[in-house]
Amino acid sequence: MADRHDRPQPNGSVAERWAAIGADNRALVTAVYGGPLMAAAIAGAGALRPTQIAPDGDWTIWAILAGRGFGKTRAGTEWVHEVALTTPGCRIALVGASLDNARAVMVEGESGLLARLPAGEDVSFLPSLKRLEWRNGSEARLYSGGEPDSLRGNQFDFAWGDEFAHWPRAEATLANLRLAVRLGAHPRLLLTTTPLPHGWLKALLAEPHVAVTRGRMHDNHPNLPESFIDTVTRRYGGTALGRQELDGEIVDDLVGALWTRGLIERQRRRAAPELTRVIIGVDPPAGGARGVCGIVAVGLGVDGMGHVLADASVEGARPEGWARAVVNAAERWGADRVVAEVNNGGDMVTAVLKSVDSALPVLEVRASRGKVARAEPVASLYGEGRVWHAGAFPALEDQLCGFLASGVYAGPGASPDRADALVWALTALMLGERRREPAVRGL
Repeated sequence: MADRHDRPQPNGSVAERWAAIGADNRALVTAVYGGPLMAAAIAGAGALRPTQIAPDGDWTIWAILAGRGFGKTRAGTEWVHEVALTTPGCRIALVGASLDNARAVMVEGESGLLARLPAGEDVSFLPSLKRLEWRNGSEARLYSGGEPDSLRGNQFDFAWGDEFAHWPRAEATLANLRLAVRLGAHPRLLLTTTPLPHGWLKALLAEPHVAVTRGRMHDNHPNLPESFIDTVTRRYGGTALGRQELDGEIVDDLVGALWTRGLIERQRRRAAPELTRVIIGVDPPAGGARGVCGIVAVGLGVDGMGHVLADASVEGARPEGWARAVVNAAERWGADRVVAEVNNGGDMVTAVLKSVDSALPVLEVRASRGKVARAEPVASLYGEGRVWHAGAFPALEDQLCGFLASGVYAGPGASPDRADALVWALTALMLGERRREPAVRGL
């Protein structure tokens, strides 16, 4: 389905355009449709722009891909209130990047459901039950984009997923959400996000019955402080990060990225040759059990080249869980060393690993430079054709392509955990001190 909002749209909000038509025309419209009705319509529409209003047509998914400050949350809020009030007794899912995000932004935020109550309506929020209730029997429940299995067994008439491209387990959660939105005559799903260059996201947008709205931060300039717009425009305007975060574009290759998609594709092969050494890189999660533990296996081939063998990273695991995953990776690949960053966990990191396998050869490393500075020499190895990917590792490669030479990380997730693990491993394998091999020297 073509993007409904790709065609030119009237500028300004409904209220702004109502004011712009002039007193005579307003009087004429009011005389035809009635003063109270028009007043209610304008008040109900508030500052909504045409691109914040649900499109016409037989869509099942409405995806809003727009820059920050566009008004995605406001659009989602108004749509949820509309379906809740026009479909009494319906069931709605509200999915955020986390439960805290869902509550703070979608429910209690300045543009959230409690702040944007329609005139004369009342909604009860029961935090302990993660549930909102309308007086007509409609209800909405909160879910986390990092917990796909929490949606199993549930059924909904409608759903709103906010910042879905940034969910910790986006693809799996969205799959479960789509399967759960199956009640009523016409179940529908609204997805709002600042986009990221995920393959699965682009595939979703190309599906039939998916309506797409695109927008920029500047579309909402009347409601944003001029100082904010000026500052972010000067800092990020025209850059790849600005195109993504301000203009809502899907940027496959970020300008100034240390790794590009083309570079990685050039350095890809189906399998690694015989290996002389294997190292496991580990970047322990900084966010506790909710974080990602980066675990990447790399090997040195008999051809003298580095080979990325596996991305064994785990999400949402407790220390003993990710430590077990590290040990399993080391055993699977016959690793002779595990390189683990200990900046955040200190001695605890090695202690946890040793608690699972006391004989595990662990080398502790501490970061004295920023992530991008550490990554640059490794990216140069790729450019020189000295590192190969033995297979495809989408999540890891997305993070690699988010490292910018400017020192900014603009990839998916709050931290490039997988990419950090790869950098530590390849640094130790190819840029650190080489093991001495038996040799004969002439005198």
